[in-house]
Amino acid sequence: MTTGTVNPKQRLEDQGITGLGAVYYNLLEPALIEEALKRGEGRLGLGGTLLVETGKYTGRSPKDKHVVRTATTENVIWWENNGTMTPEGFERLHADMLEHMKGRDYFVQDLFAGADPANRLDVRLVTELAWHGLFIRHLLRRPDREELFSFVPHFTIINCPSFKADPKRHSCRTDTVIAIDFDKKLVLIGGTEYAGENKKGVFTLLNYLLPEKGIMPMHCSANHARGNPVDTAIFFGLSGTGKTTLSSDPDRILIGDDEHGWSERGTFNFEGGCYAKTINLSPEAEPEIFATTKMFATVIENMIFDPDTLELDFEDDRLTPNMRAAYPMDYIANASTTALGGHPKNVVMLTCDAFGVLPPIARLTPAQAMYHFLSGFTSKVAGTERGVTEPQPTFSTCFGAPFLPRRPEVYGKLLREKIARHGATCWLVNTGWTGGAYGTGSRMPIKATRTLLTAALDGSLRDAPFRKDKYFGFEVPTTVDGVPDILLDPRRTWDDPEAYDRQAEKLVGMFAENFAKYIDHIDDDVKAAALG
Repeated sequence: MTTGTVNPKQRLEDQGITGLGAVYYNLLEPALIEEALKRGEGRLGLGGTLLVETGKYTGRSPKDKHVVRTATTENVIWWENNGTMTPEGFERLHADMLEHMKGRDYFVQDLFAGADPANRLDVRLVTELAWHGLFIRHLLRRPDREELFSFVPHFTIINCPSFKADPKRHSCRTDTVIAIDFDKKLVLIGGTEYAGENKKGVFTLLNYLLPEKGIMPMHCSANHARGNPVDTAIFFGLSGTGKTTLSSDPDRILIGDDEHGWSERGTFNFEGGCYAKTINLSPEAEPEIFATTKMFATVIENMIFDPDTLELDFEDDRLTPNMRAAYPMDYIANASTTALGGHPKNVVMLTCDAFGVLPPIARLTPAQAMYHFLSGFTSKVAGTERGVTEPQPTFSTCFGAPFLPRRPEVYGKLLREKIARHGATCWLVNTGWTGGAYGTGSRMPIKATRTLLTAALDGSLRDAPFRKDKYFGFEVPTTVDGVPDILLDPRRTWDDPEAYDRQAEKLVGMFAENFAKYIDHIDDDVKAAALG
């Protein structure tokens, strides 16, 4: 049986997917919620939200992601970072999954990845769970109803949580699998109900395809000045660095909070929605995101709630600290209607330095920007993980290593070229500690961070006096209106300056050790930035 308000040009039967039960094409939000509730996939929450749990997996399973190794991918994929799968293993996986799917109901969503029509990817999601259809309908971009009649997918993702892979038969690691065959334009996901695999699967496809077109795919947020899309800024940063908070500036227009491309036309959001962490979310700190947790069709994932009142508990992390809400971008009042911006005038790299070494802001050359982009530094602090007793560095290259099918230098060189060509100013912003490491010093004042970031984005910071940092070689402002001068010189904030020197040398050594794997793949000026 086939149902849905629009019959697409290409049906599942045309793709060799036959023998299914009911197939629901491009259902809208109310119908998807009805189907999810009817099938016991979740509960209806306050405001018409959908409350769901993802079972065993409450986050991505990056070690279970595999790329099919073919003549096309052999010399292109970053194999140290991506699991390999044989073509024969993928063929068996595909055949076994299609056999498993027979007689079961499936939900199809035909969607766009990319707000720029010239550079978008048309993606079909075939999902076993109705709420996965609702989730991805929020996270990607929805075609107009008329466009669905001529929609033919460039890539298809089949997500079947009830299917368990066989590592020996399917050339994978466990019974959970995320397998990508770039030649067949097909992604197979099995053994996990975590919806984020759908979203990041699409991001991985774009990270593979776009560099060939000279487009830089970026794990970043972006905004632009009100009434002036040309004045665009992008914000790279790992979890805990303030990427979402600092880019969600009420005085600027939000282009997107997670994934973007930088083409010859400018900046464009890949997505049509947000997938926000909700742990400790409050109406005071982030009122607009908080408000979405009671809006119709928002997917509330892995949150504890009162069984009678349905009120959410934003502090209870018994299920996972990775609790989230997925909602469309237009639920945010200052979101861009086009999701397009100009070439970034400012590139901001956020880090949370728990060693207390880095200044609150520094200006980078294009070579230094590539160095810090490839490093992707932040830090874990004592108490965040079992066995962590002092700050530990975390390096996730390009601020998103798990989603990179190509070698990091490909993205680093693309970013560097675009920064140089379009004259972007690059900044490193530390939202971590000052006056000492974690446990001794204090967290960088958010007011100071916002003041410095505002000065960087409005251009006034460029006129400030700068000094060259002894350890990293970047430029640091020495005086900025509204920020104590002492805060701009981390060494002065420490009670023991010599202890600061030892800590700084230690952190420089950690950077150098991490960066050694890139030395043979980069230009001499970036090597100079790496070696100080």
